[in-house]
Amino acid sequence: MLRAIAVPWTNVYGLARTLLALGTLGTMAFSSTGTLFRPVATQGHYPICTGPMRAGVFCLAPEDGLTATRWLCVLVLLVVASGWRPRWTALPHAWVSFSFFSGIAIADGGDQVTVVLSSLLALTALGDPRRWHWRAPREGAASRHRRAALLGATGLVLVRVQMSFLYFQSCVAKLPHAEWADGTAMWYWGHSLAFGAPGPLRPLVDPVLAAPLGVALLTWVPLLIEIGLAASLLLAQRWRWRLFAAGVLLHLSIAVMMGLWSFALAMIGGLVVLCFPLGSHLHVTPPEAVRALLRRGTAVPNLTAVEDDGVEPEAGDERKPLRHASPSAPSGPPAPAGSGR
Repeated sequence: MLRAIAVPWTNVYGLARTLLALGTLGTMAFSSTGTLFRPVATQGHYPICTGPMRAGVFCLAPEDGLTATRWLCVLVLLVVASGWRPRWTALPHAWVSFSFFSGIAIADGGDQVTVVLSSLLALTALGDPRRWHWRAPREGAASRHRRAALLGATGLVLVRVQMSFLYFQSCVAKLPHAEWADGTAMWYWGHSLAFGAPGPLRPLVDPVLAAPLGVALLTWVPLLIEIGLAASLLLAQRWRWRLFAAGVLLHLSIAVMMGLWSFALAMIGGLVVLCFPLGSHLHVTPPEAVRALLRRGTAVPNLTAVEDDGVEPEAGDERKPLRHASPSAPSGPPAPAGSGR
């Protein structure tokens, strides 16, 4: 049974972690301490350190140390986003995400999504044996770390289920409201002083909002995308790719129109796990000029490269050195010296 489980440690889930970290990092780095931590009517002065929120990092910091703590969290998120040592950064990422959502005065839905997803992805990252979450997993990694692989796959499945329910609830919760049902909701959002289109986009957006068909499409198309993403786990992979593209376009549009960039990055990070096949790995092919440069840089005779995934070899696990090979050429015996390769 365990042999049928896809290896969870790929750069696909790594991309999701990076997007989640960047969303929180952007708000934390480009917002002042006075903006993040201030009094809120009927709630008190943030950070509010009561109940479970006392576990947040900002509640442990002295009042005059909030700025230093904020930049320390930014540094942690930079390390998480880089993909270095996911096993070591899994719990710090979840802790910073929780501390940020519970401790600041301007938290939004994207920060809440990040708390949930970073906590679930920690189940995968804690067993990740790689040094960088961008690297392909070693062959046989799941067989050597079966329990960790099972826990990691469970974390990814939970993320997929969570994202499916999130989109289902997002769509269904809008339907009882008359503005969403009759196709006029985006007219009100488009003219909102807080969430309306920015000035440079007004000449493009206002004519669409003024046309009945235009505002109806802006209102109903997102609902169709959301219900499609909610059902994506039941659909063939070719439909998931299309829904992924539609979802990314939807959230980028929301970010451009309403300025909710942290929300967009969090949702796109969840979309990556939801729509990509479990255990899939992104293969990025560099341009020919870059590949030629790499070939020249690695054409050194009598040298071998040993794969380094940051894991100490287990007993009986002998690693064989890897020959340098051109990325575009099939594997085989090394070319003789002076052959120009």
